[in-house]
Amino acid sequence: MQTTTYPVTGMTCGHCATSVTAEVSRIPGVSDVTVDLAGGTVTFTSATAVDREAVRAAVDEAGYELGDAS
Repeated sequence: MQTTTYPVTGMTCGHCATSVTAEVSRIPGVSDVTVDLAGGTVTFTSATAVDREAVRAAVDEAGYELGDAS
């Protein structure tokens, strides 16, 4: 299992965090999605590496912008 964190810009409220969590959770192989609203990040666990574009598309679908992984 690996844990990945990405910055997400544009989140300002609990609804934002819920939207990002829901979309990222739909990516195959992703589990344990956590959004840090104050820190502006999304962190998730996956069994294998998750393509950055899949994460970007999920965050974009939620209405926000993905930064580079840390």
